Amino acid sequence: MITAYGNPEASAVLIQMVDEHDLEGLESEAAEIRKLTGEDFYLMAVKVGNWNTDLSPWHAPAVFGREDFGSGAADTLSEVLKYTENKSKTWFIGGYSLAGLFALWAAYQTDVFQGVAAASPSVWFPGFSEYMKENRIQANSVYLSLGDREEKTRNPVMAAVGDRIREAYELLQGQGINTILEWNQGNHFRDADKRTAKAFAWLLQQRKKGEGTP
Repeated sequence: MITAYGNPEASAVLIQMVDEHDLEGLESEAAEIRKLTGEDFYLMAVKVGNWNTDLSPWHAPAVFGREDFGSGAADTLSEVLKYTENKSKTWFIGGYSLAGLFALWAAYQTDVFQGVAAASPSVWFPGFSEYMKENRIQANSVYLSLGDREEKTRNPVMAAVGDRIREAYELLQGQGINTILEWNQGNHFRDADKRTAKAFAWLLQQRKKGEGTP
């Protein structure tokens, strides 16, 4: 299911994987992107059926609750790429939490996406840091962010998120990728719509700079 905001004729298209909870904040997210950039864009929110399965690049044990992570990301990306056949558009992919991780992973699989908006991405995901070190992302620009209280958790796997995102930022910088790491106030569950809006807004601003627009 696709929920869309903005101008369908815009040359910049933002693709975001969402669940039911994310859908509630999409209108305010789109309004915030407009407020921050003044740019024309088309936001396509793609609803996934099973968050832990559809967005996970490979199997991993549960870190909270009892639901393990599946390996459905490849199938999900295959469906997403069906929407990106218009090569006259500039395509960006992003998301929050596990959707942010999926966006990062997707940009390692294809060069379709010019930029990645990874807001509070689940870079604690087992094996993902090693994956980043062994491969090269194909996007030109990557936005990373994290809440300043996200690493302050009793869950040992998730508590590593701060170290992992710092490593990711340094790795991408070292590879010559245009990247930024921004710290937001609060824990993982604060202002997801605003944090995602800031991520996409930064990508749109980088595109504007790249085109030499004053």
